[in-house]
This record gives sequence, structure tokens and C-alpha cells, in this order.
Amino acid sequence: MSGFLAGLCVAVLPVLALGVWLGRRTARAKSLAGLGTPVEHATFETLHTASLAAPPLRAGLTEETARKSARKLRSLLGTDALCLTDQRQVLVWDGDGAHHRSEIMERLAGPLETGRGEAFRLTCDSLDCSVRWAVVAPLTVDDRVHGALVACAPRESAVLVRAAGEVARWVSVQLELADLDQSRTRLIEAEIKALRAQISPHFIFNSLAVIASFVRTDPERARELLLEFADFTRYSFRRHGDFTTLAEELHAIDHYLALVRARFGDRLSVTLQIAPEVLPVTLPFLCLQPLVENAVKHGLEGKAVSPGKCHIQITAQDAGAEALVVIEDDGAGMDPGLLRRILAREVSPSGGIGLSNVDDRLRQVYGDDHGLVIETAAGAGMKITVRLPKYQPGVHPAGRLPRE
Repeated sequence: MSGFLAGLCVAVLPVLALGVWLGRRTARAKSLAGLGTPVEHATFETLHTASLAAPPLRAGLTEETARKSARKLRSLLGTDALCLTDQRQVLVWDGDGAHHRSEIMERLAGPLETGRGEAFRLTCDSLDCSVRWAVVAPLTVDDRVHGALVACAPRESAVLVRAAGEVARWVSVQLELADLDQSRTRLIEAEIKALRAQISPHFIFNSLAVIASFVRTDPERARELLLEFADFTRYSFRRHGDFTTLAEELHAIDHYLALVRARFGDRLSVTLQIAPEVLPVTLPFLCLQPLVENAVKHGLEGKAVSPGKCHIQITAQDAGAEALVVIEDDGAGMDPGLLRRILAREVSPSGGIGLSNVDDRLRQVYGDDHGLVIETAAGAGMKITVRLPKYQPGVHPAGRLPRE
């Protein structure tokens, strides 16, 4: 968090400084349209322009994002032309003098290698060309040069050199935030892969053993269970999307419970109370099924020494801006101290059900205040509450988290 705040300061301060500079250049005695002094007006315009340029850059440095942000960046600097490059080519040229593309890339070898800015005269035989000087400001993320911002003007200007450097620093911060977003995406994908790997081999073996036991005595029942097993595994190992809907996740849970009931019979009872209005709510893929599997493990299999019955209750309620999902069992429960160590990944949970995995992913997607809320004690069962915001930027079942 401290790194983020530092990045935010680095992002905002150069833009504010640039706005003050522009304001002082254009200062008049009379205020503009009730927006305060000329300096305040220019600062507001600068921040507004920067806010329009930021969203595309948060997706990384590509031809598309460069094209969407270049005009706003040129407006910030007030130059005749501006281009953004990566290590190999000009991604976009906005303004006059586009015929200088090749010359610019030839002169960028040094700045791209050293990460230091540079200003140089452009060679041009066209009398109509308004750009004669270029100011290069490298774009760096974690000490790696990703490309350059090049501002072109009719004449050499020390003020433009400094202003281009400040804007390039601001662009670099946006690219660093984009890199953090992509790292977050890769982490979430790794968590999902880990969760898939944690799907209990014992569950798979036991399910197939139960199906096999019905092959001769009840072929139709064996066929139904085999279809349940196929649907469950197809959902669990699907390759598209980081998110799903509550309806789809509950459907997968129903397949899972059908296989569990076939094994344990009337020892397991499940009650579902689902409000229809929360079924379209989007949540991280494989978020609730591991919690139900945990309830089965600790609620039923945890009574292996003195076998008994277990009741699991699953509720999903509308809670205004959120959907409230509660999974509760009356099984063996867990020592709260052990649970805290499991969620902190200090110890490995027996069976690898993945409470810590689900808790981490919920916090990554919705924030730390949306982690699992777990009430339990040894011999007192377990109650897990999940709060799912109905609307969250970037969270939708048909797509994926932002990436390159």
C-alpha cells in the first residue's frame, strides 16, 4: 500500500506542477468563467486532461493505448507534435511532422539504452514543416526502459525539456500501475490453477468408486452419477474466464453434492435457501465450491471416528449493494488459532481444501474488507460468510481481468 501511495504522489505532483507552470504562463488579471484565478483554471484543465489520458495507459503501452492517449498528452505539453514509442517502433504520432518517424527512431538508440533524456535538432528539407527540435524523455518501469515520449517543437526550449520529463514520469507511473494490474491478474490465475490442483484426489477416486459400485446393480443410477461427475469436472477445469455467476457456481455445487450424497447416503443432508435476485451476481470462479467441500470434510468426514449425520446449510441473500452467502455445517469445527494460521498460510490445511486460497482471491478482487468471515470452534461446527459486491469494476462473467 505504501508503494501505491508513493506512486500516486509521483503521478499527481508532476501534473500539478505542470498545471501551475501553464497557469503562470497564461496568467491574466481577470478570472476565467468563475473557476478562480488563471493559475487555478490552468491547473484544473491540466488535471482534467491528465485524467482523460490515464485510463488507456493503465492497460499498458501498446499501439491502441498510445493512440488513445497521445492527443491528451500533446495537449498537456502544448507542442506541435508528440509521439510515443516502444523499444522498436513509433506507436503513434500526433501532430505535424510525421515524416520524422524514421529519424526519431534512429536517434532513440542512446536514450532507450541509457534511460536518460535528450534533445536534438531534426533534419528537414520541407519548408512547411513546423517541427525542428525533438525532446526525448524515456518511459521507465522498475528501472527498465519500455519506450519514450518524444515532444517536437519549432525551436529548442529548456522549459519543454523539463515539462516533457515530468509528463514522461507521470506516464511511467501509469505504466507501472498497469504492470501491477497485470501482476495481479497473473497471481489470480495462479491461485485458480493451484485450487484446481487441490481438488481432492480422494474425492475423484471415491466418486469413481461409487459410480463403479452402481454399474451392475443400478446401471441407470451409475449413468446419472457419471454425468454429474463429467459436468462437475468440466466446470472445475474450464479454461475461459476468471469469474462466473452465483447461479453457475451453485449449479456446480449441486453436481458435487450429488456425488457426495451417493457416497454417504442419508448421513448427509443439505438445505439451500437462495434468493432468486442474487443468482446473476458475479463472483470469482471456484469461490464457493471449495467452501462447501470444506463443510463436507469437516462436517461429515471429520466424524470418521464416531460416524453420524451432518447437516449443511447454504443461503444466499440480497443485502442491498451486496449478496450475502453463508455456508454452515454442524460438524467437527476447528480450533480458531489453527484457522488463523491456515488463513495466514503459516500451516498447510489437511486435505488441501483451500480456505486460504479463496480468502486471498476475494481480498485481491474486492479488497481486504471482503475476505472470508469464519465462525468456528472445536466441536461446534463452522459458519463461513462471503460478502459479494453486486457491482465491481472489471468483474464480469464473460470476460477476464485486464491484461496486455
